[in-house]
Amino acid sequence: MAMVEIKDIKKTYHQGNVTVEALRGIDLTVDTGAFVALAGPSGSGKTTLLNIMGGLDLPDSGIVIVDNNEFSRMTQADLAALRLHKIGFVFQAYNLIPVLSAIENVEYVMLLQGVPATERHDRATAILDDVGLEGKYNRRPAELSGGQQQRVAVARAIVSGPAIVLADEPTANLDSKTGEGLLLMMKKMNKEKQVTFIFSTHDSMVIDYARRLVTIKDGRIVNDETK
Repeated sequence: MAMVEIKDIKKTYHQGNVTVEALRGIDLTVDTGAFVALAGPSGSGKTTLLNIMGGLDLPDSGIVIVDNNEFSRMTQADLAALRLHKIGFVFQAYNLIPVLSAIENVEYVMLLQGVPATERHDRATAILDDVGLEGKYNRRPAELSGGQQQRVAVARAIVSGPAIVLADEPTANLDSKTGEGLLLMMKKMNKEKQVTFIFSTHDSMVIDYARRLVTIKDGRIVNDETK
């Protein structure tokens, strides 16, 4: 069963007098439970494609279907609800809330979902322990290193048990040991709970862990390899 279906997606950005064709007709189907890496040079369109899959950006044309929901037929409220309950995001820039502590950032999505306070706290502390942040629950993002902030971001993305996690360069700010630890945790979640993972990455370790490698260049898929 397909978790993501992308059909002839095109996206153009206008920057002053310059037109950038970010995506030039992308077709991609990702099955439920897949562990996929999107690879390619900077500016190839990887992040744009991830953002469109997550409903954070809209294509100029084409069809996007995630978990049997066709985005073009959904209201903004329906799309927001889908993102809240079904999609976990890991952003390269972390996107943590500066005034909240690590544990409050991790709890935030569950708070919006209406998860009871005790359960939120228990799940948040457990996931922070899993990513190596035991004892740092009450530190705000500014009090954490870049790698620690990335771990909080990953914990926030997966703690609520989404159907799909979209991760933009999730290991970019981590040392190899921490990065591998996160990948192993995601791999376990993928195997045990059939959570679908799609990464954009330059990291050879992420590419090695992926079971499918989709290479993008100049807004087009140039290679699609299942390992």
